[in-house]
Amino acid sequence: MTTIQSPLVGSLTPYKKRIYTVTNRLPEADHPIYAVVFNFINSRYYDFFATVGGNRVTVYKCLEGGMIDVLRSYIDDDEDESFYTVCWASDADGTPLLVAGGINGIIRVIDARNENIHKNLVGHGNSINEVRTKTLNPSLVLSASKDESVRLWNVQTGICILIFAGAGGHRNEVLSVDFHPSDVYRLASCGMDGTVKIWSMKEFRKHVERSFTWEGLPSAFPTKRVQFPVLIASIHTNYVDCNRWLGDFILSKSVDNEFILWEPKIKEQSPGEATVDILQKYPVPDCDIWFMKLSCDFHYKAAAIGNRVGKIYVWDLQTSPPSLIARLSHAQSKFPIRQTAMSFDGSTILGCCEDGTIWRWDTV
Repeated sequence: MTTIQSPLVGSLTPYKKRIYTVTNRLPEADHPIYAVVFNFINSRYYDFFATVGGNRVTVYKCLEGGMIDVLRSYIDDDEDESFYTVCWASDADGTPLLVAGGINGIIRVIDARNENIHKNLVGHGNSINEVRTKTLNPSLVLSASKDESVRLWNVQTGICILIFAGAGGHRNEVLSVDFHPSDVYRLASCGMDGTVKIWSMKEFRKHVERSFTWEGLPSAFPTKRVQFPVLIASIHTNYVDCNRWLGDFILSKSVDNEFILWEPKIKEQSPGEATVDILQKYPVPDCDIWFMKLSCDFHYKAAAIGNRVGKIYVWDLQTSPPSLIARLSHAQSKFPIRQTAMSFDGSTILGCCEDGTIWRWDTV
C-alpha cells in the first residue's frame, strides 16, 4: 500500500479502517433534503452544519453523544422554491453567511446569526444546481446553473464578477463546480454534457479585486465573460454530477457506480487541448442515478458518498490501490442519500436523504 502525493495534502498517514455507528436519525421534513454541509470557514463553527430542502435552510450543531441541536431555520417567502444546494461563506467582518440556490434561480445569501437576507444574487436564467465557496477568500462563491453557465459572485457586495459560458462553455446543465484549493485563479465545472471543464480567471484578477471596492450598484458592475476553458475532458460517458479538486488532481463521478481520480495535463500553448491520466477508481455499488454528491474531510484524506439504497461508502484518498475505510448501512436507511458531509477530522459523517431524514454516524 502506497501513499498518494498531492500538492494539497502532501504526504499524510493513510486512514485505518474505521468503525462507525448510527448515533442519530433526525426527520427534518416530508420532502427530499438535497444538500448538507459542515462549516469549514471558521474554526469556531466546525461543528455547525446546514441543510436545504423545499424552501427551507436549516442550521444545526453536532453535540456530544450523537445529539443534534437545531439552531436556525430560514423559510423562503416563495413557497414554490426548492433549494438544491447550500454552502457557508463569510462577510468581511467574519459574519457567517449561508448561500443557497435552487429551482427559481435566485441565490439567497443569509446571515446565519439572525436568519435575515444579506443579499439576493440575481442573474442566472434558470435553476441553481450547486454553490461552492473559495476557502482562501470566503466572500467569493461560484454557482453552477441549468442555464449552462457558471458565475463568480462577491457575497459582500452582491456583484456578479465573471460568467463562464459561451463558445467553449457547457452545452447542457452545469451540475457541479469547485475552486482549486491553492491556485487562486483556477476552477473546475462539470455537467449534463458529459464533460469536465477547467477554467482560469488569471486574466481577470484585477477585476475580481475591483469587486471588493465597487461603490456603485451591483447591477452596474462591468461583469466579464470567460468563453473558453483551458481544458475540456471527456472522462465519463454520461452526466457528470460532481467534481472536486484533490490538489492538482480531480475527483469526478457520473452514474457508473464509481467515482474517479484523474490528473489533467494542460498544454499551455494549446488551450483546451490536454491529456488525462486516470489514476484510480473507487467503486460505489448502487450509485447509478444522478445528483449524488460526495464530500471530504477538511484535509481531503477521505471521501464519503451515499447511494440510492441508503448506504454510505467511505474511501481513503491517500492510498493506492484504493482502500475502503467503511461501508455504512442501517435497516431503516433505504432511500437515496443525495449528499454526505464529513466533519473536520472525518469522525462524524452526515447523510441527507430523499425521505427528508438526516442520518448521523460517529466513529466508535
